[in-house]
Amino acid sequence: MSQEIEIEFKQRLDLQSYERLMEHYKHDRSPVFHQINHYFETAGFLLKSYGSALRIREKAGQMTLTLKQPYSEGLLETHQPVTEDAFSTMKQSGQVPNGEVREQLLLLIKAADLPELTYLGSLSTDRSEVQLNEGLLVLDRSMYFDITDYELEFESTDYDKGRRFFDGLLQSLKLTPDPPPNKIKRFFDAKAKRSDVQ
Repeated sequence: MSQEIEIEFKQRLDLQSYERLMEHYKHDRSPVFHQINHYFETAGFLLKSYGSALRIREKAGQMTLTLKQPYSEGLLETHQPVTEDAFSTMKQSGQVPNGEVREQLLLLIKAADLPELTYLGSLSTDRSEVQLNEGLLVLDRSMYFDITDYELEFESTDYDKGRRFFDGLLQSLKLTPDPPPNKIKRFFDAKAKRSDVQ
């Protein structure tokens, strides 16, 4: 089964700070690349009630279905590759294709079968990465509905070491700690506001 523990630390950025950091790391970071997260949920937000989220990420011509669920330190992620046809079928039928993610979902909700899922929409991200000895530093510009936001992420394999490094990094960059909600929560909040308005 393709699983990993995700330990990451986040910092909200404004446009000015984002552009400053893009310039600061211009000789060390990767070229900007594009990815799209497509989000799914049940009508009653069952996955959210378990602190979990389901997405398909579209990146470099590949699609990956991922279930994120709480873990002692960070998140447990279960991945499986999917085809464009499987993605289209999932959007239309609300059924998760057979594989590791479906099996993990059934374990999560402790059920014999999964309720139907609804496709909620997508969040697009322009990303640039900096590989450091301490871990992976990521600069993101994300776009969803009529919102564009910016964040700095740091991915580590050790929570305590990662926390210390990230806190020191923010201090050296003269950034006041301001962790944003994760992308799917920001997406859900924006979608809920749009529903309230309509």
